[in-house]
Amino acid sequence: MEPIIYKNCTPCHRENGGAPFTLTSYKDVKKKAKTIAKVTKLRYMPPWPADVEYSHFIGEKRLTDNQIEILQNWVKNGTPSGDFPNKLLSKVKPFISNFGKPDLVLDFDSISLSAGDQDRFFLTKVSAEIPEKKWVKAIEIVPGQRKIMHHFNGHLINYNYGSKSDFNTKPVSVEITKGVIENLTGLDLMTDNNILPQRVHSVVNYLPGVQGIMYPEGIGTFQLNRQFSIVGNDVHYGPTAKNITDKTKLNLFFTNVPPKRGIGELMLGTNGVSEIIPPLQIQPNTLSTHRTEFKVPEDISVLTVNPHMHLLGKSLIAYAVKPNGDTIKIINIPKWDFRWQYFYTFKKMLKIPKGSLIRVEATFDNTKNNPFNPFDPPQLVGERMEYGGSSMRATDEMFQFIITYLGYKPGDENISLEIEEQ
Repeated sequence: MEPIIYKNCTPCHRENGGAPFTLTSYKDVKKKAKTIAKVTKLRYMPPWPADVEYSHFIGEKRLTDNQIEILQNWVKNGTPSGDFPNKLLSKVKPFISNFGKPDLVLDFDSISLSAGDQDRFFLTKVSAEIPEKKWVKAIEIVPGQRKIMHHFNGHLINYNYGSKSDFNTKPVSVEITKGVIENLTGLDLMTDNNILPQRVHSVVNYLPGVQGIMYPEGIGTFQLNRQFSIVGNDVHYGPTAKNITDKTKLNLFFTNVPPKRGIGELMLGTNGVSEIIPPLQIQPNTLSTHRTEFKVPEDISVLTVNPHMHLLGKSLIAYAVKPNGDTIKIINIPKWDFRWQYFYTFKKMLKIPKGSLIRVEATFDNTKNNPFNPFDPPQLVGERMEYGGSSMRATDEMFQFIITYLGYKPGDENISLEIEEQ
């Protein structure tokens, strides 16, 4: 029984792990035994919204029928301890990283959040100077306040050494009033020649439930110059019931293996390359289905997909139709949950041939039967054009589907994307 808890529950249910209570000792687990039996039998926990009968991904959080039966019997038999107490507790450590010991840890500026019912958005920057250039294979974000951080999109700015004479490593944060902003005002990013160095897009991202991505060596690798900044260009916090402070960290992992192939990113839907049909304006007291689609101009090898909706999301399915009419299954989420928005990485690269039509269909529930509906009674919800095409506020709505991919090479279908556990 102990291995089931340790592998499937404790990664979140531990100190700084993001869950509301710990499951790091026999006492902890015994106290929650009936709840554990109930939520695992219902498959509410561990959370894994994707349908495993449709497609498979790395790190599927899904118990087998036998594991569920073991938990049921353990509770029925009075929660016997066996040698469970010492074994579990001795293994568990406070959350530092999902990938082992980081090579470099960077601290963002402390951000104070006052109690209230408003979403808040920030620009934030952390900078560092290192002795020599480094290849990076992954960056992992560790939010200080997981319960209210709704998203973080970060990119890298590399400076030629000495090009910014006033370069310093003091973290900076600036509150903004819009969910989308382009000029990054207030972060002091320009060089001495008043030039903004080239950005490396999306080196780190966060959504509720996300644990970060690390690909095998040579995939997704990028370079850090000796002087660099990582910028959160739209850090979004939801409302908080009390005054709190967020202190977010970044874990960086280095490698000696340079990039073998460049990664591409394709965003469908909101703020992306494809329109949403019909437009994302969801009438009150309705179930509303929308689609977006894109024809790929070249053979691609898909690594990861990230579906994104807000509180009215009900279900989502994505697939590709090849030129010959065959269907490629990508992902099916029959019960959308805003709290668990994973980056779903395939176990092996998924080839989608040139000319295939990627189609994503999503249903939104704007009725009183939706327990997550932010409005009572329901009201019109959708993209807000005054925010540059859409608002990132949780009480508005989005429909995105982000695809991370490589240009296809023969044999990609046989390349495993799984890495050994640290």
